[in-house]
Amino acid sequence: MMRFCELQEKEVINTCDCKKLGYIVDLVIDERKGKIEAIIIPKGGKLCGFFGDGGEYVIPFSCIKQIGPDIILVEIHEEN
Repeated sequence: MMRFCELQEKEVINTCDCKKLGYIVDLVIDERKGKIEAIIIPKGGKLCGFFGDGGEYVIPFSCIKQIGPDIILVEIHEEN
């Protein structure tokens, strides 16, 4: 079992390009199924909602490949 606050402390890294994406700030939950559908990470340069472009990564939970003690590895192919 893991609490949301523990997930927020782990840095998310994309295994496709080894890019550090940041930290989880929110979850998308399917309330009917009671399952996490996606994790949400603000895009670069954002500090508590300030100084960023307002964009975010919405990463489907199926893209999470591994949750380790310090990091979460995801596999997403970004469109340029």
